[in-house]
Amino acid sequence: MLATAVAAAGCSSSGDGNDIPSASLMGRSFVSTAVAGTPIPGGGPLTLTFADGRVSATSGCNTATGPVDLQGNTLQVGEMASTLTVCPDDVAGTDNWQDGLLRSQPNWTLVGDTLTLKGNGSTVTMLDRKVAHPDKPLTGTTWIVTALLRPDAEVRSTTLDEVRPALTITPDGKVSGSAGCNTVTGSAQIDGDDVTFQIATTRMMCDSQVMEVERQVLQALDGKTKATIDSDELTIRNTGNNTGLELRAE
Repeated sequence: MLATAVAAAGCSSSGDGNDIPSASLMGRSFVSTAVAGTPIPGGGPLTLTFADGRVSATSGCNTATGPVDLQGNTLQVGEMASTLTVCPDDVAGTDNWQDGLLRSQPNWTLVGDTLTLKGNGSTVTMLDRKVAHPDKPLTGTTWIVTALLRPDAEVRSTTLDEVRPALTITPDGKVSGSAGCNTVTGSAQIDGDDVTFQIATTRMMCDSQVMEVERQVLQALDGKTKATIDSDELTIRNTGNNTGLELRAE
């Protein structure tokens, strides 16, 4: 579920760094490696993903997404939408810190794989995520489910964060893990990006909210899927029933 979270920023620009094309950020993700000035509550990191004229931002709790203008080396966001997860106490101020940075029209510079943002009392040094975190292998990695992909939504919840459904595929195609309540076993036939799952579970019963998370996890792992890896994130999409999962390497 998404809700409006960040108001449109102004359209002024400053600086004389127009020699760096804004397109150089598009199609790339960056993760913070250092923050000078006002720190990220909980330590972050801040992750920014630029694609198709939009930016997606998360600093440890909710994810905000919206249009972005990078002309004149000033990052200017339009109206943003945010997920509505309740943040734990140690990161309770994360979303406000991120909102303040994005709405301050921070100056940005890109040198090689290093992006620097300056705004709202902070200087944030960021590194291309593929350099900071190279692509993890599909097999031999423990993947934790972070979001449920539905036909019309990307669903994150406190229950999902608490039960931490997990998936591991061995090089010979054996599957193990947890769907949230029950233990998962089975097999995965891998052919490039195509992964076909055959999954079985134990038969325990848990709280109804946990069982609903488990139902959706198992639905996404039912049969043929498309698996793509970007750094330490795995996306599984089941085209047969138009569901899917987002997972992060443990």
